[in-house]
Amino acid sequence: MATVIPDWLHGFVDDAAIFPPGNAPLDRAVAEYRDHRASEYADLVGGFVVSDVRLPELIDVLDDRDDDAVLDLNLVVTGGAGAIEGGVRWATRAPTTRLAAVEIALRDEDDLAHNARRVLTAVDQLAAELDGVEVYVEPPRLRGEPTSGWLAALDELAMRDGMRAKFRTGGVEQDAFPTCGELADAIGAALDRELAFKCTAGLHHAVRHVDPETGLTHHGFLNVLLATRASLDGRDASDVLAEESAVALLEGLDVEELARTRRWFTGLGSCSILEPHDDLVELGLLEVHA
Repeated sequence: MATVIPDWLHGFVDDAAIFPPGNAPLDRAVAEYRDHRASEYADLVGGFVVSDVRLPELIDVLDDRDDDAVLDLNLVVTGGAGAIEGGVRWATRAPTTRLAAVEIALRDEDDLAHNARRVLTAVDQLAAELDGVEVYVEPPRLRGEPTSGWLAALDELAMRDGMRAKFRTGGVEQDAFPTCGELADAIGAALDRELAFKCTAGLHHAVRHVDPETGLTHHGFLNVLLATRASLDGRDASDVLAEESAVALLEGLDVEELARTRRWFTGLGSCSILEPHDDLVELGLLEVHA
């Protein structure tokens, strides 16, 4: 079988298999990531996501493998701004990894703009190591209307070329999922500031749905992509995020518009590569030939 990955889906799904709810053992996750990157759908796959606390373990796993292929790494910094330097230097000095992205969450404190400036200062001090590396900063989840402090943090990010936002779209409990209105506000705030963004958690499937095993309502990554397009066009993004009909989402779909939209919604982290892949095939957005 041969799968044709259109340009607008290249690097769309980062492999977060070791994170909940997947929780794959690290050695198995690395092996499966290698398989994905060697498959006919390889162009769909982005980086391998690992936290800084597991980076030493990952390097040991890579050192124990027979192949010497370099692994594209998305590094999640679990501490504050002061933890960025250690993780970045370790990742960039290891011969078995290539740092593709750094992701860090702002601590949920009163002065979010100050926290954002601290992250930016740490990034500036690592300019040489982070040349060509995407940097994503995750503000706390909105719970209602965006506050002035939350927006000020995005303002700080927007003042630096190349900085990107990251929005959490789910978790293992329903309370971890933002409402359609919250997510629409977050997307709109990023676009108003010309900030590209990625999403993480809960986006295993293309279309908004209720998981039959957990009962949790999940956002769909196709909803997010089309909601981003709607927001860019001045339309209501929350209605698009709430749509649960694949037929409705696919009606009038413009692939050229989706390609332009990927400039802003850069992709997602998922504990499964095959679930997004299979949904895209089922929806006819990926071509599979015998």
